[in-house]
Formats: sequence, C-alpha cells, structure tokens
Amino acid sequence: MDFNVKKLASDAGVFFTRAVQFTEEKLGQAEKTELDAHFENLLSRADSTKNWTEKILRQTEVLLQPNPSARIEEFLYEKLDRKIPSRITNGELLGQYMIDAASEFGPGTPYGSTLIKVGEAQRRLGAADRDFIQSSMINFLTPLRNFLEGDWKTISKERRLLENRRLDLDACKARLKKAKAAEAKAAAEQELRLAQTEFDRQAEVTRLLLEGISSTHTNHLRCLHEFVEAQSTYYAQCYQYTLDLQKLLGSSNREMYPSAFVGNTDSPAPPSGISPSAATIPVVPSLTGPGTPTPSSVGFTEVSPPSSGTRKARVLYDYDAADSSELELFADELITVYSLPGMDSDWLMGEKGNKKGKVPVTYLELLN
Repeated sequence: MDFNVKKLASDAGVFFTRAVQFTEEKLGQAEKTELDAHFENLLSRADSTKNWTEKILRQTEVLLQPNPSARIEEFLYEKLDRKIPSRITNGELLGQYMIDAASEFGPGTPYGSTLIKVGEAQRRLGAADRDFIQSSMINFLTPLRNFLEGDWKTISKERRLLENRRLDLDACKARLKKAKAAEAKAAAEQELRLAQTEFDRQAEVTRLLLEGISSTHTNHLRCLHEFVEAQSTYYAQCYQYTLDLQKLLGSSNREMYPSAFVGNTDSPAPPSGISPSAATIPVVPSLTGPGTPTPSSVGFTEVSPPSSGTRKARVLYDYDAADSSELELFADELITVYSLPGMDSDWLMGEKGNKKGKVPVTYLELLN
C-alpha cells in the first residue's frame, strides 16, 4: 500500500515538473532542447504520410461505397470483429428488377426481351463492381488501415515518450543552473547525465521508427499499383459488357423486332446511352422510281447522294465497320447522311471526305 502511494506521489511529481517546464518554454522563460534538422525532417515526413494516408483512405472508402449508412455499418462490423455480410450491388439489384419486370410484361415481347438482355448485362456489371470493391479492400485499403492502426500508433507512442524525456532533460538543465551548493550541483549533474542518456536512447528508437516510413511508402506504392490494376480490369469489363450489350441490342433485337425501333412512335426508348433523336427521327423518304437500282446491286463507293435529302449527323459512339460496305465511325465527328431507295430503315448512307458506306442510325444524332 505504501509502495503504491509513493509511486503515485512520484508520478505526480514528474508530471508537475514536466508541466512547469512545458509552460515556461511556451512563455519563453526556459530553454528547450532542439532536435537536429534531419530528425525534424523525419517528423515532418511522418506527419505528412499519416495525414495523406487518412485522406486517401477515407476518400477511397467513399468511392467504393458512396452510401454513408453502409460505411458506418461496415465500420461497426470491423470494430466488433465480425464478418461483414455480403451485400448485393446496385447494378445486380437493377438487373434483377429488369428481369423480374420482363417476366411480368412477357419475355417474348420486344420490351420484355430487351429488359432481359439489359438486366443480365446490369447483373454482370454489378458482379464486376463487387469484385473490384473486394479486391480494393484487401489489396489497398487494408494495408493503409494497418499502417494507421499499427505502425503509426507505435510511432505516436514513442514520440510522446521522447517529448517526455526531453522535458525531463530540460528540467534537469534548469535545476543545475539554479543549484548553488556543491552538493546540490553534484546531484543535479548526476540527474542530468541520466536524463541525457534516457533522452538519447529514446531519440534513437524514435528515429529508427521514423526512418521506417520509407518502407511504408514502398509498401503503399505496391498497393497503389494493385489498386490501379484492379480499377483498370473493372472498367475494361464494364466497357466490354456495355459494348456487347449495345451490339446485341443493335443487331439481334432489330432483326427480331424491327417495329420496336426507328419509325415506330409507340416503341420503347432506344438503348441506354443513345440519343432519342438518333433513334426516333425518321429518315428522308426514298426516291423510288422505275429502274432505280437497289443498294445490293450498286457498290457503295460508287453511289452518289441524292440531290436533296442529305443531312448532317454527329456520331455518338465509335463504330467498327463489319465489311467494306460499312463506314467506320469515331465519336463526335460530323458526317453527311442520306437514305437510298429500298434501304433498311435502321441504316443510312454516310459520307466523310471521300469515304462512303452504311452507318447505323442508332450511332448518330441527326442535326437540323
């Protein structure tokens, strides 16, 4: 019991001495032992690493999970050391809704059939999103969080201990200056030597930890590469899925349900991402007449545009020509378009420079 009381009294005394030294330093009434420039640079670098790691971590969490309620739920599961329940992604949920709607409207109808195709694509997009989130959590967020909750806490603890050792050292220096008697000076000098030894030892420990920040940067660099790789894979998958869907809707659906597209005012909306004007503006009437050749009997590179009925059109998406009869398109370029007698209403003749060929209407925005 007496030992505990003495220890509490000693701790209180040490705390009081440090508080007095700290206050006098702030008031400019006491000298402060300064760390060397290299050490200060290490401290500054460590603080910057901690601050930016926190910001990058938090913003990546927002990117991967925009819903703040879901982020809080995941945080609580982590703190309780429980497995986070699997959550369906928004894309997967949208896809399921579309497929369920198709079942009710009739999968054999143009709208129902398209809903199924789009719904399946949305489910694939959602699955790719989930894989990207899981990969980023494991390979990027977890290492950053481990640094903040592990290495940084150790560094912070040793830095606080170093600051206490410095306050003790400077307090000993102050007592030595105030000592008058030889005996008091000898005791103060002994305390100063011990304090200096403790300070030097703690400074070396802290310095080694701070120099380890370079290894942290190397580790985070590797994790950053893995994050970019996962993101690149994710966006490549999304592009491929949507491109496949676009081609599917632009070919098989038009062949199976031609009335559901251009020229049918009661038809459903065009595929996602396609300007309504591109899919619903009717083409100019064909100039039919006796002996008028059909497109199949005339080489497209030899066909001249009609004297009237040409229009300008802006290309919405890149289009790779399937054969020599089609014209390759690039997004945002302007071309001249017109129809030919007997031509499928889903296609127009396009011209740019000295090149001519068929172009799909759904890839264009017809201009006035």
